Amino acid sequence: MRSPKDFFRPLAVGAPEPVRQIPFRPSRMIHFFDPGNEKMVAKVPDMVPRTDVLLGNLEDAVAADRKEIARAGLVRIAKETDFADTQLWTRVNSLDSPWVLDDLLTLVTEIGDRLDVIMIPKVEGPEDIHYVDRLLAQLEARAGLDRPLLVHAILETASGVARVEEIAAASPRMQGISLGPADLAASRRMKTTRVGGGHPGYLVRSDPTGDDLVQGRATYQQDLWHYTVARMVDACVAAGILPYYGPFGDIRDTVACEDQFRNAYLLGCVGAWSLHPAQIAIAKKVFSPEPAEVAWARRVIAAMGSAGDAGTGAVMLDGKMQDDATVKQCQVVADLADELAGRDPELAASYEQATKEALA
Repeated sequence: MRSPKDFFRPLAVGAPEPVRQIPFRPSRMIHFFDPGNEKMVAKVPDMVPRTDVLLGNLEDAVAADRKEIARAGLVRIAKETDFADTQLWTRVNSLDSPWVLDDLLTLVTEIGDRLDVIMIPKVEGPEDIHYVDRLLAQLEARAGLDRPLLVHAILETASGVARVEEIAAASPRMQGISLGPADLAASRRMKTTRVGGGHPGYLVRSDPTGDDLVQGRATYQQDLWHYTVARMVDACVAAGILPYYGPFGDIRDTVACEDQFRNAYLLGCVGAWSLHPAQIAIAKKVFSPEPAEVAWARRVIAAMGSAGDAGTGAVMLDGKMQDDATVKQCQVVADLADELAGRDPELAASYEQATKEALA
């Protein structure tokens, strides 16, 4: 068995030192674009200030005869665009494809200093991450990079879900994991053709009120992805990385998209994919705490002290008991608000105003 000390040693001579802690940068939306589509490419400069993450997609949405065009387009965009504080990610082709080796070789050596995260699809287990980890170290050494590229896995196979804890802890490069509901549904043989979201057939029904077993029985649609998202969140938190909800395919149904994103947010996800500009505003809204929620959190913290002050007992605020556990919950919300306020002046002003009113 390898020594734990080896975990933070470079996997290639001349490669940069692995990171010891994954930085938390606002990533409420990972907005996908096709770098081989000139119409999408033309919109990239305008998208930069609107998004936390822009992702040049090279995988499923790009036809086989356009893979090289998309790859070259991403290189050009990375070199010509000022991304400021917006992160630039890419999703490369799957590890069993004929394109992934050229994806990694080209991107790391030509724009590795511009990329933040490389998303790996259809990760089956930690061995996939180990392969990418070593290869990236070799390419970083060749390119003379002074910081390691981070890796993001997509959870979209039954094997990946069964081994999600191993995947999350497979490398210091692991930045996070996203749920990939479409491929995961196919892998599990789930009987749904929807990309994310619920299904009207997946429900619970209220008990009968008499002899009639049909009339008057309300039904409630359930969340097909609750178990998987919750398990993914636990695996990510235990490994010190970040969990994300993936795509919601019905672009027109903004209401259901917001509901699904909010479910993921409440369970602990830090962001979601956006496939259309309409979903950017939804992700921004959902994955940013409400000003009233932030104000309440700061009020609890002010009354209790910081989460590090254990043993402060309990206080009552508006008839609600607050103790060491609740102040830790509030600290999560307050810390997230601080991160987002640093990027979004409008959000910062709303948080400041709500907090002033709450503490007055």
